[in-house]
Amino acid sequence: MAYIYKIIASPVGQLKLVASGKGLAAILWDRDDPKRVRLGPLDPDPAHPVLLQAEQQLGEYFAGRRTGFSIDLDMAGTDFQKRVWNALLTIPFGETRSYADIARQIGSPKAFRAMGAANGRNPISIIVPCHRAIGSDGTLHGFAGGLDAKRYLLALERKREMAAV
Repeated sequence: MAYIYKIIASPVGQLKLVASGKGLAAILWDRDDPKRVRLGPLDPDPAHPVLLQAEQQLGEYFAGRRTGFSIDLDMAGTDFQKRVWNALLTIPFGETRSYADIARQIGSPKAFRAMGAANGRNPISIIVPCHRAIGSDGTLHGFAGGLDAKRYLLALERKREMAAV
């Protein structure tokens, strides 16, 4: 499968947006481990409609004008990973859930470590909000973009939520 990409600047660093023929396939971090999200060959196409749509929606999110995303996603992973990623999509903007909460939500209450591993393989960071998954004690754990980026995203969402009250 051929993938196309576009690199954009953001408040959390450079992001590589990747699309397939079916939709947005990945948002990769500047210092992402190449083994975290396995993709085929990548060709640049900064004018591809899916990538332009993702760039626009991310820009609105970072500017505090968007609390949800409406873009076709093409998440490649195992059935378990896809269940985890779909559960992440149900976490409301500005809220968090523990790894254990998500494991229970997908019907695998003892699989919180596997849930954490699947969370770490989420190919579409930010839009599929893996940053909203935290430890049961409220601590922040690993994040592909780094803990500073995770803190930033959570603070951005809390600030927006507080402004809406």
